[in-house]
Amino acid sequence: MRSAVVAVAAVLSLHPAWAQTATQPAAAIARQSDDAAGQVAQQRSDAAAAIGQDASDAAGSVAQRASDAAGSIARQSTDAADATVPRTPAPLAPNPEFANFPRYAGTLGARHIVLRLGKKTDDPTGVHGEYQFADTGEVVLVAGDREGDVLEIEDSDDGSTISGNWVGRFAADGTLAGDRMNPDDSDPQPFVLHPLASPSPTQ
Repeated sequence: MRSAVVAVAAVLSLHPAWAQTATQPAAAIARQSDDAAGQVAQQRSDAAAAIGQDASDAAGSVAQRASDAAGSIARQSTDAADATVPRTPAPLAPNPEFANFPRYAGTLGARHIVLRLGKKTDDPTGVHGEYQFADTGEVVLVAGDREGDVLEIEDSDDGSTISGNWVGRFAADGTLAGDRMNPDDSDPQPFVLHPLASPSPTQ
């Protein structure tokens, strides 16, 4: 038996190509194993990167949705506050444009007022001006028409909405008397005003 082994060894030593052929499958297997390990590692790396990107995208989406929701809630809160809390307009101040208008002093209901009333420059029958309460200094704008001795004007305590209607008549001495009513013509209050500048200031 030993002589057979020696013979095989002798044969292999005489033919080194056979020995090379015998080692080639082992080298191929090793390379395939390395390639497979590299592919697995790359796949794991790719998977980890994909998971990380997905997680980042998800986190970004959640953050954006949270931001959008917070902004929407803030806007709704502001809108609700605006809707439920009425805004008080700033009180009107005397208009210098009306300072030189003819003046009338007297009473509106039980309160003393001074009315400044003059012609409009762009309307032959139009008049405008303001009146001021003596007790509070509150200013109210007026505008309307005078035809002959009849005066019909509207007033506004905020400069944008109508707060009352006036219907009056001028007497021969320039005294103006009539009633001031709410916009729906309710709650009439009498007014009597005497001229302080001229007997016929709006003629």
